[in-house]
Amino acid sequence: MAFADNLPISESLGVFIGITGFDWLSEGQAEPLKAAVAAVAAGAIIAIARQLLKKRRQR
Repeated sequence: MAFADNLPISESLGVFIGITGFDWLSEGQAEPLKAAVAAVAAGAIIAIARQLLKKRRQR
């Protein structure tokens, strides 16, 4: 299985839309840069966690 199969694209997109939507509803304007940074960070954490769990299962 390739590394690209484990990328959390849908989860990152969900975080981006969630943060953007929350900003828009609470402040009246969205900050896409802040949402993109948070989405990339969440995606990186999920990808790292998947790799660690995969290695743990193989033992």
